[in-house]
Amino acid sequence: MSTKPVDALTADEAALELARLAELIAAADIAYHQNDAPDLTDADYDALRRRNLAIEERFPALVLADGPSSVVGAPVADGFAKVRHGIPMLSLGNAFADEDVTDFVNRGRKFFEKDLARDPNLKLEFTAEPKIDGLSASLRYENGVFVKGATRGDGSVGEDITANLRTIADIPQKLKGSGWPAVIEIRGEVYMSHADFKALKERSATYGGQDYVNPRNTAAGSLRQKDAKITAGRNLKFFAYAWGEASEPPAPSQHEAVQKFKEWGFVTNPLMIRTDDPAELLKHYRAIEAQRATLGYDIDGVVYKLDRLDLQQRWGFVARAPRWAIAHKFPAEQATTILTGIDIQVGRTGALTPVARLAPVTVGGVVVENATLHNEDYIRGFGNNGEPIRDGVDLRIGDTVTVQRAGDVIPQIVNVVDDGKHETRERFVFPHICPACGSEAVREINEKTGKLDAVRRCTGELICPAQAVENLRHFVARDAMDIDGLGEKQISQFYAEGRIARPADIFTLRARDERALKKLKDADGFGATSVKKLFDAIDDRREPELDRFIYALGIRHVGETTGALLAKTFSTIEAFRDTAVAATHHEGDKHAVFPSINGIGDAVRSSIMAFFANDRNIQALDDLLAEVHPKPYVVTVSADSVVAGKTVVFTGSLEKMTRSEAKAMAERLGAKVAGSISAQTDILVAGPGAGSKLKKAEELGIEVISEDEWFERVAK
Repeated sequence: MSTKPVDALTADEAALELARLAELIAAADIAYHQNDAPDLTDADYDALRRRNLAIEERFPALVLADGPSSVVGAPVADGFAKVRHGIPMLSLGNAFADEDVTDFVNRGRKFFEKDLARDPNLKLEFTAEPKIDGLSASLRYENGVFVKGATRGDGSVGEDITANLRTIADIPQKLKGSGWPAVIEIRGEVYMSHADFKALKERSATYGGQDYVNPRNTAAGSLRQKDAKITAGRNLKFFAYAWGEASEPPAPSQHEAVQKFKEWGFVTNPLMIRTDDPAELLKHYRAIEAQRATLGYDIDGVVYKLDRLDLQQRWGFVARAPRWAIAHKFPAEQATTILTGIDIQVGRTGALTPVARLAPVTVGGVVVENATLHNEDYIRGFGNNGEPIRDGVDLRIGDTVTVQRAGDVIPQIVNVVDDGKHETRERFVFPHICPACGSEAVREINEKTGKLDAVRRCTGELICPAQAVENLRHFVARDAMDIDGLGEKQISQFYAEGRIARPADIFTLRARDERALKKLKDADGFGATSVKKLFDAIDDRREPELDRFIYALGIRHVGETTGALLAKTFSTIEAFRDTAVAATHHEGDKHAVFPSINGIGDAVRSSIMAFFANDRNIQALDDLLAEVHPKPYVVTVSADSVVAGKTVVFTGSLEKMTRSEAKAMAERLGAKVAGSISAQTDILVAGPGAGSKLKKAEELGIEVISEDEWFERVAK
C-alpha cells in the first residue's frame, strides 16, 4: 500500500496506511526533535506527510485524533524539566512549488474577499524571510528580564533549557530600549554558523572525537546539553522572528514586530521583505536561494506570513499550523552555492579527475564542500556523448551553481545560476601535465567509437607517485613478476615506509636493508626467517620470462596476450625498448616506425608511444634492467610439434603451472590458446574443478586431456 496511489485505496486500506504513516512520522519526529539524529532525509519525511495529508483529505472520517496532522514535534525527553507554552508553538504548512505559493495568496484573498471589496485601500501584504534550519526556542521575558527558555517539544510542552540559552550572546538577558510588554515570549531559531561548525569539526578531529554531520543537528545537540558549559563553548546564535504569550501585542503587524525585536536587542534577519505581490514573494525566494551559500548559516526555505496581526487572527489556524503562514521549501536534495575552485586529483590508474571546491552548503542533511566534475568535457558543458549539458554552459570559478545530492550519491553540479557575471570570469583550462609527477597527460582515441576518451591520463606509469602503489601491486602480481611473499599488503606497507617507490627498488631492497639502521626483520609482521624468504623470492625473479616482464611494466592496454605478442615480435627487452624509443622521436607518423603487429591496434601502439615518450619512464625502466635480466623470448615451434597449429583451451585448477605459464608454453609450441570452447577447439586441458567448459567439450566431441597428459604429449 505504501506505493499504491491514494485515489486507488479502499477505506480499509486507507485506515491501515494512516496507521502505518502515523507510526513512521512519530518515530521520525522523535529522531529529529528529541534525539537530534534524523533517520530520514527531508525529502522522505515530507513525502510521508504529503501522503498522509492526501489520504486524510480523501477519507476525512478516518483521520486519527492523535495523528500527524494534529501533532507538532516530539515529547519532552527524559532529564529535562517541562515547560508548558502559554500559546502553542505550532508548525507550518509546506509549499514545494511556485503554484503552492500562489494558491496560498489566493486563499487569503478569497477569505478576505468582502473586506477587499469594501475597502479599496486594503492590501493583503505578506512578509517573506529565510527559514532558518536550526532548533526552535521560546524565551520568556518578564518586565524586560529573561526568566525562562524552552524548546518547542510537542508544541504544547517543551524542555526547560534556560541555563543553556543564557550562554548565547545573541539572546539579551535584559531587553533594551522601551515599549516592551510586561510579559512576552520571544520565539526564534537557535543555529550554528558554518564557520563555527567547521571549527568544531576540526577541534573534534584533533583528539579523535565524534564526527558532526551538519550544523542543525549539532546546534540542537549543543543546546540540549545537561552541562551549560558545553553549550557555551559551541558559540550558538539566535534569530528572533515571532512571539508567543504576550500581555499586549508587540506591534500591529509582523513586519513592525520584528523591527521592535531589533530595537530590544535581538538579532533579526536582514532579508525580510513585505509585499502584496505574489510575484515579488517568488522573486525574493529566488534571490534568497541564490545567496544561500554566502549567508554563513543553513536555511531550508522561505517563510511567508500575512503581515497584519488582526487579519492573522481572523484567518485562524488548522490543527497544527496557522492558515496565515506557509514555508516554501527548497528542493531537499539540491542547493545553490559558489564554485570556489577546481582541483585535479590523480587516481591510481593515472586518470586526472577534476573536483569542485564549494562554499559549504547543507544538501540532504550533509554539509557539502566538494563535488565531482567527472572530466574536462563536463567542465566545458558537455556530457560523455558529446551532447550539451547545463544548456552548454561551462563551469568557471566564482559561478553560483546548483549542487545535487540524491541518497548516497556523490554530489555533482547540475546547473549554473545566471548571475550576469559568468562571461566575465576566466575559463578553466584543464591541465595537460600530471600535477602529481609532471608527466604529459593525454586523451586517447577510442578505437570503437573513433572519438577521444572522456578521461585524460598521466603517462608516467612507472614514476607517478599517485599511481605508484597500484603499479607496484601489478608488477609483483602472480600473473606478472609473481614474487612470492610480496603481496598487496606488503607493497602498501613498504611504500608507506619509503622502502619501495619504483620497481627497481624491489631488487635493491636486500642491499639497502643490509646498510639500514632499522632492519626489515624488526618491522611489524616480519622476522629474520620471513625476510630471508622474501629476499630469496625476489632474487629468484631476476631473470623473468620476457612476456611476463613486459606485462608487469603496466603499460596501458598491454595485457598478458599483448605482452606475449610483443615478446614474440622483438625477442629481447632491448629490442623492444630501443624500437619504441626510436618511434617516439620520429618526426612523422610514429606508428610507421613501430612495427605493425597482428592483434595489436592503434590504441595499444599509442599507449606504448606515450610510455616511451616519457624520459623518466625510460630511466625507471633502465634502472630496473640494471637489476633484472628478462630471458629472450625463443620460439621453439618445430615442424614435428604435435600441438603446432592446434587450438587449445585450459580450464580448471592447474597444479604444475600457472594459467599464464600454460598459455606461454602452448604458444611457444605453435598452438593457439583460446579462452572458450567452440567447434574449432582441438584440445581441452582440464584440471580439477573443470565445469561448463568440460561439459561443452564432451558435448562437441572435443578431445579432453589432463595436465599430466598435456606434459606427456608436448614432451614427445
